[in-house]
Amino acid sequence: MKNKNSEPTHFLDITKEVCPITFVRVRLQIEKMSPNEILEVLLQGEEPMSSILSSVEELGHTILSVDLDPPSDKVSPPIYRALIKSQAKGKDN
Repeated sequence: MKNKNSEPTHFLDITKEVCPITFVRVRLQIEKMSPNEILEVLLQGEEPMSSILSSVEELGHTILSVDLDPPSDKVSPPIYRALIKSQAKGKDN
């Protein structure tokens, strides 16, 4: 069951992108968002998942969840669904 407070307000699919474009697209989307809005990101592979999520946390945003995307459980590399809560503006500047 989803928590009403963690419903995504934005969506980004970066499964077809490669680094560093993956992080650039996530960061640009988050910068457009208001504080406390939630971004749902689909990303593919272990490396992008760990590097993007750690970079997002370093900027002060909150990772609410990371799950294997169920329709892709047989896809290699796997596709993950992450929910990221944006921070208050100005914290990383």
